[in-house]
Amino acid sequence: MPILSRCARLSLVFAGVSGAVGVLAGAWASHAGGAALDAGALRLVEIGARYQLVHAVALLGCAVLVAGWPGRLAAIACVLFCVGTILFSGSLYVLAATGLSGLGGVTPLGGICFVAGWLALAAHAITIAR
Repeated sequence: MPILSRCARLSLVFAGVSGAVGVLAGAWASHAGGAALDAGALRLVEIGARYQLVHAVALLGCAVLVAGWPGRLAAIACVLFCVGTILFSGSLYVLAATGLSGLGGVTPLGGICFVAGWLALAAHAITIAR
């Protein structure tokens, strides 16, 4: 059995935990959240969960990529997807739960990390194709 790099292993762990949190957040918003949150806050949780789940799967793919075709850009994509999830989805969850509007400035930084992660992934694909 091959030994995974530290980056691949940590990315797999984060993808698994992130996927679980995304499912739990989405399920909570769909079932129990209506009693605790207003419609706007529920929408924030749903958006956060959707992006978290999409990027958990993307991170899973990145981890596989790093394991099979290692490279700096793939590792950077993994990091950006992790940071993006924390900043984007995390800020939406906290904003929904607390109403702290000051966190609104953090959310776009997470989105920028997501975009940069996808671009790093594309650049990695270009470099391994040579």
